[in-house]
Amino acid sequence: MNIIEILKQDYQRFPENQTYSIYAANVYFQDPLNKFTGVERYKKMIKFIQTWFINCKMDVHDIKQDRNNIKTEWTLSWNSPLPWKPKISISGWSELSLDAENLICSHIDYWHTPPLEVVKQNFNFNNGE
Repeated sequence: MNIIEILKQDYQRFPENQTYSIYAANVYFQDPLNKFTGVERYKKMIKFIQTWFINCKMDVHDIKQDRNNIKTEWTLSWNSPLPWKPKISISGWSELSLDAENLICSHIDYWHTPPLEVVKQNFNFNNGE
């Protein structure tokens, strides 16, 4: 199975049962809130999402590969674990780079939604499900 198919399957079941073997041991990860190196740290971030985010869903709108670069467009949504269970949604894209072994060595997420707007979604008392 090629890496695009693996990514598509991972996104469909995100954050459950992710395929960490497609990442280099020293993968660089960055999003508007985090920046770190290492697949073990990446696993911990996914475990945090699994533990605290309710009804987490990743909708992939597009995924393209150009040689050693992969770009995905997506929307991530969940309910926060607050008493009123607000619905949170972030749209953005990821830029993934592959190394010589065809492993993801860099995973950088960009958000269309500004981080402050994401925080504000937690205080909309009428949008929970």
